[in-house]
Amino acid sequence: MDNALSDRCAFAQKLADAARTVIRPYFRRRLDVVDKGSAGFFDPVTEAERAAEQATRELIHRAYPQDAIPGEEFGHEPGGSGFEWVLDPIDGTRAFIAGQPLWGTLIALERNGTPVAGILDQPFLDERFTASSGVTELRRANDAHILKVRACARLEDAIITTTHPMHFKASERELYWSVEKRCRLSRYGGDCYGYALVAMGFVDLVIETDLMRWDIAPLIPIIEGAGGLITNWDGKSPLAGGHVLAAGDARVHAEALEILAG
Repeated sequence: MDNALSDRCAFAQKLADAARTVIRPYFRRRLDVVDKGSAGFFDPVTEAERAAEQATRELIHRAYPQDAIPGEEFGHEPGGSGFEWVLDPIDGTRAFIAGQPLWGTLIALERNGTPVAGILDQPFLDERFTASSGVTELRRANDAHILKVRACARLEDAIITTTHPMHFKASERELYWSVEKRCRLSRYGGDCYGYALVAMGFVDLVIETDLMRWDIAPLIPIIEGAGGLITNWDGKSPLAGGHVLAAGDARVHAEALEILAG
């Protein structure tokens, strides 16, 4: 890892610290919620995530003014260095406003369009999932250890999760249920934390739809660094978002992919 990259990977921890400091006091407090969704689709945003993204952007501006910043709340700022910071200050805002600790701050560092480092920070649980150089770690205040996915040979033995089946369009939902009904156990409501559970070896599959770049870019290094696979429903790169399939084992990934292909 060259100095330009290693310095930025260390700096990413400072960004996560800053976002944690801003967001943590808002959690499990009564907040004003703005609905930025289209008619019939509740897409909430709070002061917490706007303030956190603003804080992290300001740190990047000072440290690496030539780096680009695509972020969920304040759009895309171009840069000329080849590095981009992809920011989602609270992934799982619905969980956040419901008081459930299944949300997280997502930060990706991309170099020339490829995610090279990712962070998922969960301040309430004091858990930070970090990935770089092909290694994923779970860091807490007093310890850190490397994460590895678990083996799972068949869908019949798998635990599957999705944020909520109603996020799928009707035809997509039928495909999702075709996978879920083959699995041993299903759980809903994980948002980004579902991918952390795959990396930790507790969940075998995550299936999602309608994801944006900032929803998925930080999670790609985390899943892959733990030995898992993450693609779109066509088996290609998920970086553009949309339909995403993450798995801890290539065998259940292949089974699920075959079903999702229709």
